[in-house]
Amino acid sequence: MTKIILNSRGIALLITVSVTTILVAGALEYNRRARFTLVSTAAMRDGITLSQMTASGVHVAMAMLVKDKSESNADSLVEDWANPTNLEELLGEIPFEDGKLSVKISDEMGKIQINALVAFPDSRNFNESQVTLWDRFLSFAGDEEQMQDDSEPMAIINSIKDWLDSGDDDAITGLSGAESDYYQDLDPPYASRNGPMPDADELTLIKGITPELFYGSPEKPGISQFLTVHGVADSGTSFTYPGRININTAELPVIAALMPIGSEDRAEALIEYRQEAIESEERPDFSNPGWYKEIPEFGDVNINPKLIITSSDIFRIESEATLYDLKLKTTAVVQRIRDTKTGKWTCKTLSWKTD
Repeated sequence: MTKIILNSRGIALLITVSVTTILVAGALEYNRRARFTLVSTAAMRDGITLSQMTASGVHVAMAMLVKDKSESNADSLVEDWANPTNLEELLGEIPFEDGKLSVKISDEMGKIQINALVAFPDSRNFNESQVTLWDRFLSFAGDEEQMQDDSEPMAIINSIKDWLDSGDDDAITGLSGAESDYYQDLDPPYASRNGPMPDADELTLIKGITPELFYGSPEKPGISQFLTVHGVADSGTSFTYPGRININTAELPVIAALMPIGSEDRAEALIEYRQEAIESEERPDFSNPGWYKEIPEFGDVNINPKLIITSSDIFRIESEATLYDLKLKTTAVVQRIRDTKTGKWTCKTLSWKTD
């Protein structure tokens, strides 16, 4: 009888321990799931907050660009949109309880327009003034480590032309170009665009353009930061890419490409003069394309007037938000357009990327 009682007590104890173990395991799992849900919800909340913050930064920049258009016909680095201090003060008026927001605006028309290399809409021939511009640009921006045998300036120029033009069935440009037949033999195979390029990263698909040349290295910047696919002039029935560059905002490699042959070494003097003018109360008339002739020893320099402008309507906005240990960046390219009915200026979004 005693054995039976002891066995019953042992079984009861065993059942109690088992049930307790199951309940504890269930409680721990419930707690784990609850904590996971809480963390996921918090991460989602912070992600939405960051997205809204970067979007706010883009819209603040748009408002600044619209205001600038009503105050000035020229666009240069003396404008409020190009002044980091002015941008920071404006962003300070946005009430964020937590986190930090920074915004940078740059002129997209201070870059070389890739699609302007071909004379659209016919798209069969070179835009000759752009060929010279590209030749000087690649000679200045590239170096031997970034270049390969098929990466000489004219070889790259010919390959870009073949990628953009509509003559896919015709002979390649020069002896170094490449049409779809060349790319179909690669692994994986692909075809030429045979039209305007929608994204500058597409250049990395073209014969002769190495990742080092395009993206650069810690020692030397790549060509990507000086190029754009934007700048189309659309009449409604036809389109072209004028390829004119804002001399007021272009960076050194682009300025060097604009300089006449034999004057490339004066590009740094132009950049220095422009920077000194920004910091001075006495400035040249940046609305005049020939303002650079005021630079000492620039009297004999004549930049091709078909290649330069002094105003822009396409800008790149980089809005970066930080919240706790999280960071989000939104890059938008916008175009200022004028309403034909009201005459008011607004900004149209051409591209929007968040990462």
